[in-house]
Amino acid sequence: MISILLSTLLIIPALIGWGKFLENLFNSLFKGISGKIICGILGISLVWTILSFFIPLNIYVEIPTLALGLAYFFKDKLYQEFSIFSKKDSLLISLISFIIIFCGSFYPFILDHFGYYVPTIQWLTEFGLMKGISNLDLTLGQMSIWHIFQAGFSNFSDPFLRINSILLIIYTLYIVEKKSWIHLCFLPVLLVFSQSPSPDLPVIIFSLLILNEILQQNKNVSFIFIYSVFVFAIKPTMIWLPVLSFLYSLFIIKSNLKSLIPGILVLILFFFKNIYTFGYPVFPIAVGNMGISWVPNPEILRNSSQYAIQKTYDMQYSYPAIKQFSTSDYIINWLFLNGIKSAINILFILSLMAFSVFAFIKRNKIIRLICISVLIKSILVISFSAQYRFFIDVFFVIIFVIFIPYFNKKRSIAVFSVFTLFFMSLLSFPNLLKNHLPSFSLGSAMGEFTAAQFYEPSTYEATEFNIFKVGNLKFNISKKYPFNFKTPPPSISEGYIFENKKAGIFPQLIDEKNMKKGFIWKTMNSEEKKEAQNVINSINSSYQQK
Repeated sequence: MISILLSTLLIIPALIGWGKFLENLFNSLFKGISGKIICGILGISLVWTILSFFIPLNIYVEIPTLALGLAYFFKDKLYQEFSIFSKKDSLLISLISFIIIFCGSFYPFILDHFGYYVPTIQWLTEFGLMKGISNLDLTLGQMSIWHIFQAGFSNFSDPFLRINSILLIIYTLYIVEKKSWIHLCFLPVLLVFSQSPSPDLPVIIFSLLILNEILQQNKNVSFIFIYSVFVFAIKPTMIWLPVLSFLYSLFIIKSNLKSLIPGILVLILFFFKNIYTFGYPVFPIAVGNMGISWVPNPEILRNSSQYAIQKTYDMQYSYPAIKQFSTSDYIINWLFLNGIKSAINILFILSLMAFSVFAFIKRNKIIRLICISVLIKSILVISFSAQYRFFIDVFFVIIFVIFIPYFNKKRSIAVFSVFTLFFMSLLSFPNLLKNHLPSFSLGSAMGEFTAAQFYEPSTYEATEFNIFKVGNLKFNISKKYPFNFKTPPPSISEGYIFENKKAGIFPQLIDEKNMKKGFIWKTMNSEEKKEAQNVINSINSSYQQK
């Protein structure tokens, strides 16, 4: 907890300083401390994204960034802006921050933390963005901008990867500063994202902030759109937000298209980043092939697509069985899965129906545009892979829009208090979740509370690994563990070894003498097939050993 507190006291002032610097150059979405912080996050994320094409995001990037931000923070005496908070407000912020830091100190339990977040951050801090890295491990082709932001702070100021806890404290500052109390109702649920650098948290928070500004008819369309595209760049399933921002600028503010240019430039950067790492403009959709040499193998992409469809049905049906579904089977089997996923899916459909009726009755143009945008996103998600983690943000949007008039400070604090106790209990006593909701897979990875959390967050140790070589690629594989986690790069998840062998291909270095030049896939010759089979034999034998 002390470690997270120190990280917060270092990073937030630096972000405020950067925000002030960028405000002087370009203006911002809204004024105040939280406005500067959000501006700082946007600016640093974009600068680091560009830098990561050329250099690793190591301590030589982090220290100058912190130094510049802190210099502006103290030079312009920006700490004086905290005086806007009354004693009661300061007490509330302190109490909520303590709860966030406490919850953020628990073990990470989101599975993507081990197979996607940490490996991505390792690559970014050691090498930066890697051309064709999806050929090495398809999952790494995402390289979210949020992980670029986390990677830059992971060398010195946030080594335990708790940037999401810091973001929740920033969110608290926004809530109190803007007196937008309904946001307090969402904080307890968001505490489950505080232990990992999950991109789900920033996209939910930023989307709610932008939504709040749109409902208040903020006329700074240029910044509304650029922030919306930024959220989309963090996680493309948030497509509804730039759609809403575009419709808002067109039909409500009636601004000219020139105001959208900054956001379009961010969108181009996002596409270019994805093409560089994945080979296509939007991960993981294999659309828009430009004939470049490092696109992933079609069979690997096909397997990934089939797996995504199976995940839609919580792996309760095989892909051949799903292909035999009629239209009604697709819907009914998805709605009535075994376990908690069924309740989430049914609630999702009922919420969309209720929100559509609400938007029709209210006869409010902005609310109708929000409804249209959310419906577009929902149709796209259901068409590709209707996993609950891809539409969970819709619940926040619907609750926010419908109930914003009913939640004053007193009611919001009451809801916050009740649900905070509930979620803190789940984190502190995870066996309650494991025993009562066994179908909730995340519960199995939750760790118990330890006294050491008062000093530093709980983290899992690195797994042992083996070193192999196939063709010109020397790589590492975690020993008796399916994910890369903290295994030094270049590392490959064991599942992709089997997929590559089955497809008759294997990742190779573009330049054997310079790994930074990236990866391509190559059809294996007889010698390489033997090397790949030896790797598989070693993996299988390791699980057979007692």
